[in-house]
Amino acid sequence: MTASDKGPVLTLVRATNFFTEAEVAVAEELIDIYLGQPDQKDYRVVVAESEAGRPAGYMTWGPTPLTKGAYDLYWMAVSPEAQGRGTGRALVDWLEERVRGLDGRLIIIETSSQPKYHPTRQFYLGLGYREAARVPDFYRPGDDRVIYAKYFQ
Repeated sequence: MTASDKGPVLTLVRATNFFTEAEVAVAEELIDIYLGQPDQKDYRVVVAESEAGRPAGYMTWGPTPLTKGAYDLYWMAVSPEAQGRGTGRALVDWLEERVRGLDGRLIIIETSSQPKYHPTRQFYLGLGYREAARVPDFYRPGDDRVIYAKYFQ
């Protein structure tokens, strides 16, 4: 990700209609950390470009603190125009290859149990991730935190 990607990526995140403005603010905060503190190791951001050279998707990821070989996929969004065209799969495939190259053993992904996230949960299941835990009423009453995991080796 480069600084010039920030505006288009935030527009993309909003266009998905999955995230509240408070959630977009958190995504922006992580992007700012990545762009403004190049020596930090907690957050990494990658952008998938469309054929026209515009962001089609993006992902924030990083090593899970206090673990050996575990990584978190913190944020991922694919523009509505690029959904269903392999952009999300390409981002996750890239992450898995990268994590393997870092001798990683595990990727963790968290999402919501809200009905609008059903396709997201199915997407992760289709990529070989398994539901590892569920925290009832985590985000708000009736909205569970669903945690997916994929182990390597």
